[in-house]
Amino acid sequence: MHLEIVTPDEKVFEGEVKLVQLPGTEGSFEILNNHAPIISTLKNGKIKVNDNANATQYFEIKSGVVEMQHNKIIVLAETR
Repeated sequence: MHLEIVTPDEKVFEGEVKLVQLPGTEGSFEILNNHAPIISTLKNGKIKVNDNANATQYFEIKSGVVEMQHNKIIVLAETR
């Protein structure tokens, strides 16, 4: 699935991923391939990304929103 993480200043990540773990305002959750469509608000925390090469990256955020639809995830986030 395709992931984009965008801040007001720049696009900090774009690529194919296996798993995204997000700090939702109602609790942490994961998105995997073929996840049901979702829109959620995000709180202060870390976004964990596992890419197709099994490398793990973390992105610190203050807040944001995420949308997942048709195996495309877009995260709009404020960074620290």
